Amino acid sequence: MNRVDIAGAGAFGTALAITLARAGAEVTLWARAGAEDMQAARENSRRLPGHGFPDGLRVTGDISDLTADVLLLAVPTQKLHEVLPILPGHAGTVISCAKGIHLATGLSPCQLITRDLPGVAAGVLTGPSFAVDIAAGLPTALTLALADDTLGAALQDRLSTPALRLYRSADLVGAELGGALKNVIAIAAGAVMGAGLGESARAALMARGFAEMRRVAAFRGARDETLAGLSGFGDLVLTCTSDKSRNYRHGQALAGARPLDPAATVEGAATAQELSAHAELDTPIADAVAALCQGRVSVQDVMAELLNRPLKQE
Repeated sequence: MNRVDIAGAGAFGTALAITLARAGAEVTLWARAGAEDMQAARENSRRLPGHGFPDGLRVTGDISDLTADVLLLAVPTQKLHEVLPILPGHAGTVISCAKGIHLATGLSPCQLITRDLPGVAAGVLTGPSFAVDIAAGLPTALTLALADDTLGAALQDRLSTPALRLYRSADLVGAELGGALKNVIAIAAGAVMGAGLGESARAALMARGFAEMRRVAAFRGARDETLAGLSGFGDLVLTCTSDKSRNYRHGQALAGARPLDPAATVEGAATAQELSAHAELDTPIADAVAALCQGRVSVQDVMAELLNRPLKQE
């Protein structure tokens, strides 16, 4: 029996649990709160309503129940430091499903895992995906990145399902950065559309945002081809063009096009703040998003500043 544990019962963790259990895996899903209600109702009515749990999925509120050799960590990046110290330590492989940079330390999720759980193999599952699509069984492709390609190949086979196709990579740095950086650009894209600046402006923003993502990734040692794949370009396209994206909706809200949702996890805001702290990097879009999220500038001020930058060769 294929046994997989998932820590974190948000929408994405729940969706992964559903699709893996539907494919025949025995899945234990740990929830910080509401585990008994979810187990009784056989759905996550708060985060993913309307998607029932298959028989092979069990929800628990006791983190010591996570005893499988593979753990998917579906916890927001800024909360990882709270969860990693209380994990029971049975897993030999811990796969992060978070997208972002930890603001307090500047570390990626995999770097936090390696620091706090010495001896485990750390990896990341990332790419263009919405939880509701995965839970509904719609075709989705993701990147599974681990430094050990042999282990990556084994897990690629183990975690793929008929509707969830995994591509593997050994570039942990690039896969994590793609998922983190695209959130920043998605906030900017939401602000552009929320301010009524038009589709052409969004297309330009996405193109220049992708160039910025590649610069940051190269500076941090990632492979350029990784950014051109699912975990970079693919995820960028998805989150810059859909209202399903929390970061995109946050950008719309910053432009006044919708109310702010204080309960939403918006990883791009913290990532933009972390990037803007590094003067050695040329990140005008991330700098603008950081200022916008902190309320220091308006969308109109940001657009004027970006459009007035010196003309240059592409």
